[in-house]
Amino acid sequence: METVQITFRGIDSSAAIEAKVRERAAKLERLYPRITSCRVAVEAPHGHHHKGKIFHVRIDLTVPQHELVVSRDPAQNHAHEDVYVAIRDAFEAAERQLEDLNKRQQNR
Repeated sequence: METVQITFRGIDSSAAIEAKVRERAAKLERLYPRITSCRVAVEAPHGHHHKGKIFHVRIDLTVPQHELVVSRDPAQNHAHEDVYVAIRDAFEAAERQLEDLNKRQQNR
C-alpha cells in the first residue's frame, strides 16, 4: 500500500488520531499485503445527540479486483463517543472483511 489517506470532517485534524489510523492500517496491510489503497474518513456529524458527538469512521480499501467499504451508522453505538473506540471498531470490521475475502479467494 502506497499511502493512507485520512480525511477529517466536522473535527479538527489530530496527529494522535492520524497515528492511530496509520498504526491500524499497517496491521491491515500485514494481514492482507495486496491492499493497493486505504482511505479513512473520521467524521463527527453536525446533528449529534445530546450525550456528545458520536464519531463515524469510514474505511475504503482497494485490493485487486475488489473494493471493501466499512461504514457503520454512528447512532447505533454510544461507545463511539470516543473516537479511538470508533477507529478500533471500524478497523476490526475491516479485518473481518479482509479475512473473509482471503478465505473466499483460497477456496477458488
